[in-house]
Amino acid sequence: MTRPDHIFTAQSLTKTYVSGEVKVHALRGVDFDIAAGEVIVLLGPSGSGKSTLLNIVGGLDQASSGRLFFRQLELTGLDDRDLTRYRRRHVGFVFQFYNLIPSLTAYENVALVTEIADAPMRPEEALALVGLQSRIDHFPAQLSGGEQQRVAIARAIAKRPEVLLCDEPTGALDSKTGILVIEALLAINAQLGTTTLIITHNASIQDVADRVLFFADGQISRIQRNETRRAAATLTW
Repeated sequence: MTRPDHIFTAQSLTKTYVSGEVKVHALRGVDFDIAAGEVIVLLGPSGSGKSTLLNIVGGLDQASSGRLFFRQLELTGLDDRDLTRYRRRHVGFVFQFYNLIPSLTAYENVALVTEIADAPMRPEEALALVGLQSRIDHFPAQLSGGEQQRVAIARAIAKRPEVLLCDEPTGALDSKTGILVIEALLAINAQLGTTTLIITHNASIQDVADRVLFFADGQISRIQRNETRRAAATLTW
């Protein structure tokens, strides 16, 4: 079980995908602890297990073996219904592609989430947190790629999740726009205390994290702790 200051604890997590006679070992016995409020960057080549781990932590997939705790709740012991409840109450997701509804304004895209959350913030409040208070009535086609990604972040945090999981959130963006997105994620972490996990192929982003988990062949090959976190504005792509 987790210590009081840990939001996640993983013990010997494995994930094996089977296709016919072929077995793919995506995770090969992963152990980690994550403290509440940490910013964690996951680095490693494609196929090293980063997205698989993020999906299991987010309740989108289930481990083949091992144990994973969210505080005192064992996620690896939950059925699909309880995992859905966990995702709704505790987790926000940000992906490389924004998945906004084109016919809805920024405000309306965020409001979709607030309608099903227990204690959401107002959509305009969430959009203000990512610096888009002046763009709330704009449709996705009227927004830049970085603005659309920040709307997606506002949508993810509007339900006040304890955990924000980001899979390549800057992957489709240029360096200047990507820095604005990272700044938005760090501002949310600072203001709301949201535990934030970021998958990236961009090694420079590791400098904004409290800790960096390096992945190789389905395992965490090493963990690096940053004594100081760099401001996103100082990053070079």
